[in-house]
Amino acid sequence: MLYNILFPLADQFSVLNVFRYLTFRTGGAVITALIISFLFGPVVINMLKNRQQGGQPIREDGPESHLLTKKGTPTMGGFLILLALTIATLLWADLRNGFIWAALGVTIAFGTIGFLDDYMKVTQRDTKGLPGKLKLLMQVAISAVAAFWIMSQLPDALTTTIAIPFMKSTLLDFGWMFVGVAILVMVGASNAVNLTDGLDGLAIVPVMIAAGVFVLISYLVGNSVFSNYLQIHYVPGSGELAVFCGSVVGAGLGFLWYNAPPAKVFMGDTGSLALGGALGTVSVITKHELVLAIVGGLFVLETVSVIVQVASFKLTGKRVFAMAPLHHHFEKKGWAESTIVIRFWIIASILALVGLSTLKLR
Repeated sequence: MLYNILFPLADQFSVLNVFRYLTFRTGGAVITALIISFLFGPVVINMLKNRQQGGQPIREDGPESHLLTKKGTPTMGGFLILLALTIATLLWADLRNGFIWAALGVTIAFGTIGFLDDYMKVTQRDTKGLPGKLKLLMQVAISAVAAFWIMSQLPDALTTTIAIPFMKSTLLDFGWMFVGVAILVMVGASNAVNLTDGLDGLAIVPVMIAAGVFVLISYLVGNSVFSNYLQIHYVPGSGELAVFCGSVVGAGLGFLWYNAPPAKVFMGDTGSLALGGALGTVSVITKHELVLAIVGGLFVLETVSVIVQVASFKLTGKRVFAMAPLHHHFEKKGWAESTIVIRFWIIASILALVGLSTLKLR
């Protein structure tokens, strides 16, 4: 909004030329989202506490310590994240850019699904929430609409393709099956982050790390000079997503202030589904879907642990892990919560560096 209002006045006031630079507006988005989180955080948390008698319902079959340490903590803190990143994006992004509306649309829509899920859990005092099939169906429908919109905004040569990491100009063309691929990426990323969100601070930091990586990827992919130099596929207009990803980083930092152990609030499905959907959408637009699987490898590991656990139990009646997702396995093994969280952050950082290396190793 600021770009659309102030940059046209740059001829009269040269100082307003700064709004033409993505780096300036991305930095502005990070700071704005952070400030909004600090200003509204206490208000949102108090409101959630007052409206949620007993806080988030705790799984009785989960780690025993959670019944003591997590009891009474309010959920739906993802509302604060959505508030901060939405306002920051609307203020600093070019609102004529179709990719911005795709990313924001999926994020808010997935957040709404998560909000309904959290609301049912809190009001019914049950950990089940929305039926899983209904939740998945809504995610698929939203992702399908977003996929068609993104395809309409992409250059013809990239409309139905995905790029292969570490390879210069290789593209896999899926034709109209690309819609299915895009849906898989967006829905998969959303639910992967949701599965990872089980300990204080565990999910939000890897999300910020991944969003930070995609700040750079978006900027480079949206710049014809840099994309040509790095031999990555140029997607006109995708650079604007750096502002959106910057908003995610700022909102995540602000939320971490309240979610750091011991958490004052949980993000709930409101935040985890939204943030995963945001990362998936950005990766589809920038043609870095496979790189997201590397950068967000921690989310992949958590998801695979659940799939393996369920498959093993159904086929053999035996469990591979003491408990799934993976972070609960280590809790059952006696690891301290802070140890698990910090070590998972380290893994996420390493995977982010590997993902970044795909930009140059071709």
